[in-house]
Amino acid sequence: MHEASYYTAGDSGRVECTLCPHHCNIAPGKRGICGVRENQDGKLVSLVYGKLAASHIDPIEKKPLFHFLPGSSAYSIATVGCNLSCPFCQNHELSRAWRGRTRIGGSDADPEQIVSEALTSGCESLCFTYSEPTIFFEYMLDLAILGKEKGLKNTMVSNGFIQPEPLKELSPYMDAVNIDLKAFREKTYREILKARLQPVLDTISTLPSLGVWTEVTTLVVPGMNDSDEELKDIASFLTDLGAEIPWHVSRFYPCNLWTGSEPTPVASLHRALQIGKEAGLKYVYTGNVPGEPSESTACPGCGQLVIERWGFTVSHLRLEPGGRCSSCNTQIAGVFEDS
Repeated sequence: MHEASYYTAGDSGRVECTLCPHHCNIAPGKRGICGVRENQDGKLVSLVYGKLAASHIDPIEKKPLFHFLPGSSAYSIATVGCNLSCPFCQNHELSRAWRGRTRIGGSDADPEQIVSEALTSGCESLCFTYSEPTIFFEYMLDLAILGKEKGLKNTMVSNGFIQPEPLKELSPYMDAVNIDLKAFREKTYREILKARLQPVLDTISTLPSLGVWTEVTTLVVPGMNDSDEELKDIASFLTDLGAEIPWHVSRFYPCNLWTGSEPTPVASLHRALQIGKEAGLKYVYTGNVPGEPSESTACPGCGQLVIERWGFTVSHLRLEPGGRCSSCNTQIAGVFEDS
């Protein structure tokens, strides 16, 4: 077992985990909300360090990261575990389904093995994704440091529910992050997701200031976060941070515990897209609807399609070295091959 990085010892053998804003106070032999950090004789340990539960070679567009090395492949990995409790989670087999079980799923894989496989596969980046990467913080950090040493980029898809100190420790080794902003109402975060909104907003606000390329995804769920008012609030929040932050508004499909709802109407995504553009965001995309024109990147200067996509595939790339529009030379925000 690997000792956790962020915790404090308390009375009667209890420990307080300080990795995420839950600040779980954990009795001996018990685990925190994430289910993968356990108090063993007054020491907090990670039960998932070196326990690989999923690995795939994915297009970077699948994350989704649309302004980071477009057309490249990411060696994507996960352990089990999550510190939120989203009832519509599409990866619940990794994040939630195993909660309460004694055995932690996954196969042994040390950082050297994973980085070697990523390099052999021809991937340009590692991506920590699928479940919630911040709950395997120690494993992710060691992987990111080693990957960076070997010439790989590092990316993460996260719910953003992490404390500022570990986020700052991780950021020098992270090149791009997509944060799921699941709603813009505290009530939704507390009652449905079993978390809090403000720490997620703080993470999104902090990452660009730390030099990490940041994109944001909102799964538009009918009846939960799809009102004009809430979508406008999200768009305004992002615009205030920077009009060049890409916002992905994705289609919900019934999943896990939420199977009684209908999929998000495509018209709702178009409405969210328009709201984002009216707020001043330069790059707004629909997701989970292959073939939508709004999957592609248009130059904010002249309107030319500089990155054309179909689903997770880049079909045409019209960028000059460093990410400039080939038509009008406008700089497209992001991280590109020669930048």
